[in-house]
Amino acid sequence: MCRSIKTLRPPALPEEATEEEIRAAALQYVRKVSGFRAPAAHNQEVFDQAVTAIAQATAQLLDGLEIRGQKVRA
Repeated sequence: MCRSIKTLRPPALPEEATEEEIRAAALQYVRKVSGFRAPAAHNQEVFDQAVTAIAQATAQLLDGLEIRGQKVRA
């Protein structure tokens, strides 16, 4: 588990997660899974693509979640 990735839904966050928070969580995930804090130049593109894809999936997840009958993100 990536301990530096925080929960991005209420009540853990008092407000809606920002794009910056979502991207930071995606970056931490990719770093953990790849084992690289910063990829070599020849891996930078695929590393960045993974961060973008995971950030998009995270935003989609948060948009679809309901907590006690309320949407997490408006």
